[in-house]
Amino acid sequence: MLTVLDEYTRQVLAVTVRTRMRADDVLEALYPLLLRHGTPEYIRSDNGPEFIAQAMQDWLARVGIKPIRIYPGSPWENGYNERFNGTLRREVLNAEWFTTTKQAQIVINQWLRQYNHIRPHQALNMRPPIPETLIRNGTELGG
Repeated sequence: MLTVLDEYTRQVLAVTVRTRMRADDVLEALYPLLLRHGTPEYIRSDNGPEFIAQAMQDWLARVGIKPIRIYPGSPWENGYNERFNGTLRREVLNAEWFTTTKQAQIVINQWLRQYNHIRPHQALNMRPPIPETLIRNGTELGG
């Protein structure tokens, strides 16, 4: 599973569910995010093979994104993502029994809508990353 967060806004941009995550799966998940949200200066990740693969490194260089990799065994260096992963595990993955990755993706996407648009976040003065008031006709305004 790949989770992509904006560290500044705390918005979860994507959770991609696969039985196995390879570099091409990561690229497939990131490309539409760049089209929608723009190109970040940095992407922080662990040192998994899907992130250190040459295809991934070449793509990051082509689009002008600098990789930041956390040191092995140092999850605190990616604290926002680790905290989100724990919340996702407690509230969704441990609470549901999934028979397919598609089913898991659907349930997670429904939960993400609540997480991003309704759920208050302490770091944001008890506001959600994308308040419901910014949504009109299914389109995010300013987001």
